Amino acid sequence: MKKFVFVLLLIAFLGLVGFFLITQYSYVFSKTVVGQVLEVDRVTQPTMVLGTAATNSNVLYSFAVGIRTSTGDIFTGSSEDRQWAIVKRGLCVKARFFPYPPWDFEKGGTYFNVRMLELKDCPSGTPEMPEQATDKVEPAVPVTPSAGSQQAPQ
Repeated sequence: MKKFVFVLLLIAFLGLVGFFLITQYSYVFSKTVVGQVLEVDRVTQPTMVLGTAATNSNVLYSFAVGIRTSTGDIFTGSSEDRQWAIVKRGLCVKARFFPYPPWDFEKGGTYFNVRMLELKDCPSGTPEMPEQATDKVEPAVPVTPSAGSQQAPQ
């Protein structure tokens, strides 16, 4: 009888542990990342949201976040945390990334709900972020107008 009760309690305990891991997967397997912000961008511009009937604040404060660690790894994720609105490229952050569970086939392996834990200036010796190229690239082959088009006066 004792063996039967022990097996029953063991099965119940393992069931509870399994239920906890399934329901709290993202929290159990969350990852804390420390690094430099590559980019923080609003997913939906406020003018797009205000021009429509949608007034959901989650849509207004939806961000895509990219952070590069000191080892060169880049972590990306989405967030609805309003703190990301003040973060600028090149600052250093400590953030927690929550993974989608692997049984969510559409989003598995990606991160959501990126939470900023700490924001600070990067220490000296941190490599500077390369500036984004804003110069126009000249075509390698000169573009000539087609026979039917008119050329603008110069």
